[in-house]
Order: sequence, then structure tokens, then C-alpha cells
Amino acid sequence: MYGLAPLIVMVLLAGGIAGLFIVCSAVLGPRKRSPVKDTPFECGLPSEGTVRNPVPVRFYLMALLFILFDVELAFLFPWAVVFRNLGVFGFLEMLVFFVVVGAGFVYAWKIGALEWE
Repeated sequence: MYGLAPLIVMVLLAGGIAGLFIVCSAVLGPRKRSPVKDTPFECGLPSEGTVRNPVPVRFYLMALLFILFDVELAFLFPWAVVFRNLGVFGFLEMLVFFVVVGAGFVYAWKIGALEWE
């Protein structure tokens, strides 16, 4: 319990600040509604069409590749922290990891998965 005290304090502090912002927004924020405020928009542009328009598959492919490479690169931070303790074996294992990730990146590049039209 003693080791968890800083974590508990951080969670309470973050939750308190978030709650304070929500309460202040509800109390101090404007309440006047208008057709302009109620109009849906996306990225600052007026919405066009229906919500049932199909999303291109390339969008999902790009999102999947982003998550894939982002998660793989997240493994670099723990490896970099213990790099000196791992020795040559740890270096060679990470080299194999980079070759596999690099091969996947080159493959995605060659098939045109990274092209956005």
C-alpha cells in the first residue's frame, strides 16, 4: 500500500482536475442554442451526404499499418533502457526485430499501401 500512494495521489489529482473542468464548463459555459451551433460538422467543414457513405478500405489499411508500426516501435523504449545489460545477444535479437519490421515496411511500401489518394 505504501508503494501505491503516489499512484493513488496522481489518479485522485487527475480525476479531480478533470471533474473541476467539467463542472466549470457546465457552470460558466453559455447555454444559448442556435441552428448554427446544432449543425453537425466534421473537421470544421459542413457535413455532406448521409452517415451511411462507405469509408474506403484504404483508410482502414492506413490505420492498421499505423497502429502496427507504432506498437512495434514502442518496443524500442524498454529495449533502449536495458540495452547495456543485454549484451550482444540483446543487440542481435533487436537487429532481427528491425529486419522483420523493415521487411514489413518495405512490403507495404511496394504494394502501395502507404499511398493516400
